[in-house]
Amino acid sequence: MDLFEYKDGELYCEGVRAAEIADKVGTPAYVYSKGTAVHHYKQIQEAFAEVDPMICYSVKANSNRALIRALGEAGAAFDIVSGGELYRILAAGQSAERVVFAGVGKSREEMEYALKEGIFSFNAESEPELDALSEVAGSLGKIARVSLRVNPDVDALTHAHTTTGKAENKFGIAMERAPKVAKRVAADDNLQFLGFHMHIGSQLTEVEPYREAVEKALALVGRCTADGLEIEYLNVGGGFGIFYTGGEAVRAQDFADAVLPVLKKSGLKIIMEPGRFIVGNAGVLLSRVIFVKKTDAKTFVICDAAMNDLIRPVLYGAYHRIRPVKPRTSEEITVDVVGPVCESGDFLAKDREMPPVAQGDLIAIFSAGAYSFVMSSNFNSRGRACEVVADGDSFRVVRERETYEDLIRLEK
Repeated sequence: MDLFEYKDGELYCEGVRAAEIADKVGTPAYVYSKGTAVHHYKQIQEAFAEVDPMICYSVKANSNRALIRALGEAGAAFDIVSGGELYRILAAGQSAERVVFAGVGKSREEMEYALKEGIFSFNAESEPELDALSEVAGSLGKIARVSLRVNPDVDALTHAHTTTGKAENKFGIAMERAPKVAKRVAADDNLQFLGFHMHIGSQLTEVEPYREAVEKALALVGRCTADGLEIEYLNVGGGFGIFYTGGEAVRAQDFADAVLPVLKKSGLKIIMEPGRFIVGNAGVLLSRVIFVKKTDAKTFVICDAAMNDLIRPVLYGAYHRIRPVKPRTSEEITVDVVGPVCESGDFLAKDREMPPVAQGDLIAIFSAGAYSFVMSSNFNSRGRACEVVADGDSFRVVRERETYEDLIRLEK
């Protein structure tokens, strides 16, 4: 469910007309629905209620502080992959004690920052990382709580760039080596071994790979506990897919049904790390048509949003539904939706069937709440778009549009 709906022939963002938002804040503009994000968080909470998981929203999906605060108020903990994301969480008034720190390349400075702030735990991904974490914790007179991220060698059946659980991926420790590494952590006076962590990829649209990975992780837990290790937690990751085209995703309840029986039987405390599932369909990118250019080969809809605003189509071959904010007709024509950036890779859609639009019309690029603004850039010296949160019948700007002055503010 999302709260972007057409009423009386035009798009609404919750109870606000999309055109009203664009008229007041300009375009391109990211617009997020607070109600949609919270609703999707609660879907996971309800689906997995039988194991009462610690649900850590994956901040890398969308790190805007307004969304972090809204999800924190709904009960979410947080999954981070950088010191900057921890800083954002703290700036949003959330507690470091409900933060799990993942990622393959944590710097010593990031480790020190996280330990000083008192985060809940680290997901460690290699033995060199454990060496560094032990040294940093020892120098601070602290104990670092650690879950080992294991690589279950399971194909997530998703895009190659977002698969993380295959043996050839950079993430995690091989399952066969994990027991030895776990014993090492348990014997380290500067570290506290909590358990294991797994995550096989993002935009999962099939349940079976997830079930297989969870069962592999639980088999590893069984081997380790039989060998005398105490294990309290299992982090089962996230990656649940969303609707982009309108039929590819499965429900949170479907994932829960596949793994709850074995998770309950294990008696472990469960941690989860959903991101895209919560915010992906909680955002749209509003853009205004600059020109419609017709050639012998194609019709190009040239809009003011570009690859620097939304890189997913060219980076992943990602599909985002695109519709006029106020469609004039139900008929459709074939167009390429492109931006003004000086690259042939600057497109939002190719050979797309959509209602015709004219210069000055507004279009909405849907499913833009995750891995969209956070991956934006200043390519071509373009200022990044503003971000807006709609909440019921009102909206507010939660990140100002960048100005020309912002582009050079840090230069000397």
